[in-house]
Amino acid sequence: MVMRFELMHPADQLVMIMARIYRYGMTTTSGGNLSIRDENGDIWITPSGIDKGNLTRADMIQVKPDGTLIGPHKPSVELPFHKEIYRRRPDLRGIVHAHPPTLVAFSLARKIPNMRLIPNATEVCGKVSMAKYDVPGSAQLGENIAQEFAAGYDTVLLENHGVVCGGKDLFRAFMAFETLDFCGRLCLDAAKLGQARALTDDQIAIDSAAASPKLDEFVPGTHSSEECAGRRDLCQLVHRSYDQKLFTSTQGTFSMRLSDGSFLITPYMKDRKYLEPEDIVHIKGGMREMGKLPSRATLLHEAIYRAHPEINAVIIAHPPAIMAFAVTDAPFDSRTIPESYISLRDVVRLPYGASRTDIEGTAAMFSSKTPVVIVNNQCVIVTGNSLLNAFDRLEVLEYSASAMIAARDIGEIVLITPDEVAKIEEAFHLE
Repeated sequence: MVMRFELMHPADQLVMIMARIYRYGMTTTSGGNLSIRDENGDIWITPSGIDKGNLTRADMIQVKPDGTLIGPHKPSVELPFHKEIYRRRPDLRGIVHAHPPTLVAFSLARKIPNMRLIPNATEVCGKVSMAKYDVPGSAQLGENIAQEFAAGYDTVLLENHGVVCGGKDLFRAFMAFETLDFCGRLCLDAAKLGQARALTDDQIAIDSAAASPKLDEFVPGTHSSEECAGRRDLCQLVHRSYDQKLFTSTQGTFSMRLSDGSFLITPYMKDRKYLEPEDIVHIKGGMREMGKLPSRATLLHEAIYRAHPEINAVIIAHPPAIMAFAVTDAPFDSRTIPESYISLRDVVRLPYGASRTDIEGTAAMFSSKTPVVIVNNQCVIVTGNSLLNAFDRLEVLEYSASAMIAARDIGEIVLITPDEVAKIEEAFHLE
């Protein structure tokens, strides 16, 4: 259980973040390195030549300001560029360097992913630059990278190498790293479907201005067994969503209705990987549980529940395959395989910003025939009669989108015919 990342020892932070990067296939056994600059000037860094999939806190190296090394191994060969970045950017306290395949692909092509396909990418990553190639561990590579950071960039791709992200702490650096990789995967999927739409400054500002709603607070009394089970189930499925790359660290919202009409919802800006039952926010009678900030989409969830008594769970997510449809004009059609049509039915689209600027109109779009809505360049909204039903739909949606994108490399997609759809509707008693 992880409560507050910033209270963890630097060595434990390094172990946790490297484990996440390795288990997500974003680095190899020997590749990548992380560091933290402590308040006293010490640098804690991952070791050189030690299995990245099996690191412990005892493996981490402490580098004193005078160069003294404390630890059982040699520090990463990339220590020179970490030191130089910290020297030139005293505001940075954490650095992530790794070689995820998607971002390596961009580094080979000497191109930067389009960061304006979704609204929060530039906010998380800032502007992205590209540093010139040189030998790993060399002074010149360190200089090339440090120059980009000195110019104000926090996210730097390396020619024929990988990426370096810096942040005010290690988790913020990891958020930028994760978001950049997401944008890269989104760009690759979108390119198979057509021309991607980039957002304007004004459109991005619509999202950036959104905040957790200012709701009155209520003091929770006792917690029913239904509420406790709901908190547990929400966390379990949020963790699964993160592990299956349907969510990122701070993006993605779950909610579920309770029998008294109130609902539980995920909090604003809490790490989805380690969300705990006590982090979940209870919304009752238009008020929020005291001391907690709910998702920015709370009012939309509330409007959907108010308009549709048959809906008991809502998920807002940004998986890369279905988002590739959301950022292009490529039509998404659920008539691919019977299971997809049964689960998803008629998926509709709304213009960018609709889920924030027209909450009631967005809520009105849902029905038994339309359980899923795509909001251009923003998200998908998935509803269900239960939490598991909504989660299953989210999985089916992303799997279907992935299959349609993959099929483009094979041949023309052949959809189930209207007569075949009618037989499915009759066999499964669909309205």
